[in-house]
Formats: sequence, C-alpha cells, structure tokens
Amino acid sequence: MDETDLAADFETHRPHLRAVTLRLLGSPAEADDAVQETWLRLARTDVSEVENLRAWLTTVASRVALSMLRSRGTRAESDLDEAAAATDPDPDPEVRALQADALGGALLVVLERLDPAERLAFVLHDLFAVPFAEIATVVERSPAAARQLASRARRRVRGGSAEADADPARRREVVQAFLTAAREGDFAGLLAVLDPDVELRADRVAVAAAEANRGRGAPELAETLHGAEAVARVFSGRAQAARPALLDGVPGAVYAPGGHVYSAFELVVVDGRIAAIEMIADPDVIAVMDVDLG
Repeated sequence: MDETDLAADFETHRPHLRAVTLRLLGSPAEADDAVQETWLRLARTDVSEVENLRAWLTTVASRVALSMLRSRGTRAESDLDEAAAATDPDPDPEVRALQADALGGALLVVLERLDPAERLAFVLHDLFAVPFAEIATVVERSPAAARQLASRARRRVRGGSAEADADPARRREVVQAFLTAAREGDFAGLLAVLDPDVELRADRVAVAAAEANRGRGAPELAETLHGAEAVARVFSGRAQAARPALLDGVPGAVYAPGGHVYSAFELVVVDGRIAAIEMIADPDVIAVMDVDLG
C-alpha cells in the first residue's frame, strides 16, 4: 500500500481516533497531538499483515494517550476548565456529540482522579467496546487485570457522578436487604431495593454457566440487563448461598461455599438503592480481586 492509500485509510479512521483520544485525554489539543503521533507511527510501520487496521490504530493511539497521561501527572483545575470549554471544528455531528459527552465537566473531573491505566481501561471498554484482550496489550497486563482496572474505574466514575452512598454501614444494609429479598423470592422487596434504572452486567463465564444450568433453575442471563423488573427476575428466589463480602474494600456479595469464591457481585448503591450490579464468575478476574469474607 502506497502512502497515498495509507493516508486515505487513516483519514477514514481519524474521527474514531479523535473521539477515543479526546475521551482519554480530555483536551482537544492533546487529542490532536495523539492522533498526529498515531499517523506518524503508522507511516513508518509496515502494516501489510495487519488484518484490522482500525483495531491496530486504536491500540497505537491508546498507547500514545496513556504515555501522555502518565507523563503529565495531575492537571490543574484551570486546564480542566479550558478543556471543558473547548470547541471542535469537526463538522461531523456524531463526533461533536461524542466530544460534548466526553468533555462533560463532572465526568472530566472524575476521570482525572483515576489512575491512567484505570482511565484507559474504562474508556476503551465501557465507551468504545474494546475487548479486554486488546486493552491488556496497551496496559501490559493480563486480560483479567485489565478487566479489573475497568471495574474499579467504573465504580469510581459512577460514584463520583451519581454521588454514590459512601457510608459502608449503609451499603451493607442495602446488600443484606437485597440478598434477603432474593432468597425469599420477595419480588416486591427486590424492586424496593433496586433503582428503577438498575443495570446488571454479567461476564461471559457467568452467562455461560447460567445457560448450562438452565434446566436446574438457573436464570436466563445476558451480558447486560436494564431495569429493576428484569434484574429482579434474575435474582428472585435465588442467591440462597450468597453472602455479604467486601470486594476491593466495597460492600458486595459472593457465592463462596467452603470459603472458595466462585462468583462475586459488585454493587453500586446510590441514594439507598442498587444502581448497578457487576456479576463476576471468571476465575482469573476473581483471583486478582481483594475479597474479604469477614
């Protein structure tokens, strides 16, 4: 592929790369610098064997942005204000919408408090659906560790933007109420403790296990479920062996017969209700979690 064709291909991916780096860096100027550096690296690399150029470019741009995040340290509030007020001349409405979302003042402040690797894992996975296997190559960790980075970042982002309940005792009360309602098949009780817009995320291991045990009463499970009724149906009459636990220092729940953790449930509590549940059954992910069974 000659340079002209390579440049043309790169331009088709520029809006995506701009959106990714803008979310990662929070600064239009820095995002432009990262995209330009990505082009320079592409121009001096033989990509004839690359099957997915978009994925390759996303990885390179993310590495560039991660390096910039690590080198700049903590930014001043004035820098945040400048980034939030910046405008983008890109005429693409979708790109402008991405930028507006990316540069929301509250989200920017929360993202700035994340470790660079946490920020990258959260942005790439939750906002751009990049697989953890690809994120792992950027942060130079295992896919399980990359997933854990995103999980920790997700809790902090949701907590910072939604003012999640900070009192551990209150969180434990909500977790216990949730488990009690689930065990007793108290559907109304589950609806009372779940936020109407609650989101349930289940990893692939959990989804596969539910499918394999459907004939033995396992719930119908998808990787993502929304709404209190859908989530309540998953747990109603179940969780008989689940118990409260601290997951990375935050009250949650586990299925741990004999003290061995087979699955974990990370819960985000906002205003006394569960706003999000992360169902984790991947043993590699559980292995890197700090689980305190109390």
